[in-house]
Amino acid sequence: MIPRMKQKWQESVNAKLKSEFGIDNPMALPTFEKIVVNVGMGHSLEGTKLNPTHKEEVLKTLTVITGQKPVVVKAKKSVSNFKVRTGYESGAMVTLRGDRMWEFFDRLVSLAIPRIKDFRGLKKTSFDKAGNYSFGVNEQGIFPEVDIANAKYQHGMHITLCFAKSNKEISTVALTEMGMPFQRPEDN
Repeated sequence: MIPRMKQKWQESVNAKLKSEFGIDNPMALPTFEKIVVNVGMGHSLEGTKLNPTHKEEVLKTLTVITGQKPVVVKAKKSVSNFKVRTGYESGAMVTLRGDRMWEFFDRLVSLAIPRIKDFRGLKKTSFDKAGNYSFGVNEQGIFPEVDIANAKYQHGMHITLCFAKSNKEISTVALTEMGMPFQRPEDN
């Protein structure tokens, strides 16, 4: 069964992009490649190692939210001001592709983002030159899968939506068509 958002992308978004940007070749159409979810755990470093309870909580939460086991990221450089040494576990990351990516995007747009406190829309300024969109979330409790009452440790996450063959304008139109709640001009 094709995920709902993937079907929407193939039917309505591709047609809109073809007409609005004059893309005739179907191979030149932009594609939604992957979603990357990052959680930094550097602030929970105690002395020379990561607090194991915080690490377990983050890994468990990311697994529940994404449906995929996260990868623990280690520091590449030593930074004395942050008490970080090369090789310390400083974060966790999940890269979603395929149907799992589409299901996560559906839950993100339909369920999670509307649950953000005092939400007034996502900023349109968070695109890079390649059309990738990045934003941060302050707490994991916006996802309905997470039982926030039993969470011992509250953490945020950084989510990046990656596109191929795109730019800022094309990605903005595509995400707006997919139902991404961007700020309206009068709300800025």
